[in-house]
Amino acid sequence: MTTGKINVSVENIFPLIKKFLYSDHEIFLRELVSNGTDATLKLKHLISIGEAKVEYGNPVIEIKVDKEGKKIHIIDQGLGMTADEVEKYINQVAFSGAEEFLDKYKDSAKDSGIIGHFGLGFYSAFMVAEKVEIITKSYKDEPAAHWTCDGSPEFTLEPADKTSRGTEIILHVAEDSLEFLEDSKIAGLLNKYNKFMPIPIKFGTKTETLPKPEDAPEDYINETVEIDNIINNPNPAWTKQPTELSDEDYKNFYRELYPMQFEEPLFNIHLNVDYPFNLTGILYFPKLGSDLQIQKDKIQLYQNQVYVTDNVEGIVPEFLTMLKGVIDSPDIPLNVSRSGLQADGAVKKISNYITRKVADKLKALFNENRADFESKWNDIKIVLEYGMLSEDKFYEKAGAFVLYPTVDDTYFTLEELKEKLKDNQTDKDGKLVVLYAGNKEAQHSYIETAKAKGYEVLLLDSPIISHLIQKIEGDNNGLTFVRVDSDHIDNLIKKDENTISKLSDEEKETLKTSLEAYIPKAYSVQLEAMDSQAAPFIITQPEFMRRMKEMSQSGGGGMFGMGNMPEMYNLVVNTNSDLASSILNTEDKTHQEHLVKQALDLAKLSQNLLKGEALTAFVKRSFEMIK
Repeated sequence: MTTGKINVSVENIFPLIKKFLYSDHEIFLRELVSNGTDATLKLKHLISIGEAKVEYGNPVIEIKVDKEGKKIHIIDQGLGMTADEVEKYINQVAFSGAEEFLDKYKDSAKDSGIIGHFGLGFYSAFMVAEKVEIITKSYKDEPAAHWTCDGSPEFTLEPADKTSRGTEIILHVAEDSLEFLEDSKIAGLLNKYNKFMPIPIKFGTKTETLPKPEDAPEDYINETVEIDNIINNPNPAWTKQPTELSDEDYKNFYRELYPMQFEEPLFNIHLNVDYPFNLTGILYFPKLGSDLQIQKDKIQLYQNQVYVTDNVEGIVPEFLTMLKGVIDSPDIPLNVSRSGLQADGAVKKISNYITRKVADKLKALFNENRADFESKWNDIKIVLEYGMLSEDKFYEKAGAFVLYPTVDDTYFTLEELKEKLKDNQTDKDGKLVVLYAGNKEAQHSYIETAKAKGYEVLLLDSPIISHLIQKIEGDNNGLTFVRVDSDHIDNLIKKDENTISKLSDEEKETLKTSLEAYIPKAYSVQLEAMDSQAAPFIITQPEFMRRMKEMSQSGGGGMFGMGNMPEMYNLVVNTNSDLASSILNTEDKTHQEHLVKQALDLAKLSQNLLKGEALTAFVKRSFEMIK
């Protein structure tokens, strides 16, 4: 038996491990299962290049929990270690067995997808264990070895009687970590971190009923057998080629990823690149609607099928973090800070690749089946609109597939829209005016007035639309977006013709004075000569002020505090209406006030602005009028 002290450079490694190196104690199982996987994949590679003259077989990694003995066993059938290798790889932490392996076989191993982290990863065992044993036998014809360490730098190393190839790690669980002796806890961790690892993982057994033989008698009782409970899928969909997968395969994998998601994804994007970096994955567009809600089920990041995190900011462009799915890459550095990750050159390339791939897929879907793409538009638009705002490379490609729906459910690309509107919606100054509504119900009367003029009205109702139309206007000279309730229709698209007012300038001045005596200060009164059949009072909200306020509320907008400003409205009074003449010519001030307030309340009602006490008073007053 050998006893000794682990390399002096790690004198204080155990308290470091316990407190600082790993903040999340549960990852010990991920690290140890990963090490077993590495050892198994390394053996497979050595056999494939003729370096190891042994049978590979059907290796599994087994996890056993001994609750009474307070022990956890992690057993693999990989390449194992000799006593010398235990001394080197376990005691001399500075040398990583996996790094040496890659260095020795770097040319032949380059494409085998092997990445090792045997070394500090093993020492994560001491986060939950007061003592750790390693019993290991190498694939080489050498005796097995038994290493023991109680969490101090002292260790023992002696021969073992193990006859089968591979490594067994035994954790003697510490009193403060007894929760890890619960089967449900271990099953949960394996499901979280090791669900898609490339080697089958066995945890206990399960009962399976054998099929009934064809010639069985009626009173035949089905036989049951105990089989290994393999808790992972070693060949998940993202490790396969798109040509190998059907639509149903993609949907099944989505259900495997998110068992609590009951809605089907709209479509998927399969990522597969091996130059200038390695990356595979599948992204899914879920149904999102217009909400920028926090996603419960996020994109999962893996490194060689080992789960790492679902915090993929910096790797995936921000606008795509609303999607779901998996990204797997050995080229993403996992041991750097978030800011370091965002500055990493390889990560930037990955982010740009994902952006381009998503844009190309959207364009293909649009071109292949436009009707289907249009039917899904409202469920995906928030992602695409956010992408146009946040990613210039995405914005450049978006013109080919981003849609602008009308209130009548027809869809145009921006170029189609320009062509459609240019003859009828160009104003007297040559500016193309795109009318839009934010709420079809609330702005119904304004929409109908615009449609009566033969104008198209878009329905743009996402929470970031003010930001987006600001950007589009900046990039399209001579184009302006105006919400349909921001002014009277004749002012929204000014033509050469002018309607003559029935009232003289003096009468208009008198009318305005009378109106302002009864109209609250929140409304700016403006008199307009309109068709005599048009509404006498129209409430509008100035486009610029409303847009700046919305942009400020949803982030940005360039004007400090706009989001807290009170709502500002214009009251447009039609000077050619009979009501305007009645208000002007009424000498009874009480009756005049009654006319003004009733008309204002009707205008407010059409904008959904009449609420609470004011609405109650209006209803009561209206009933009095029809007695």
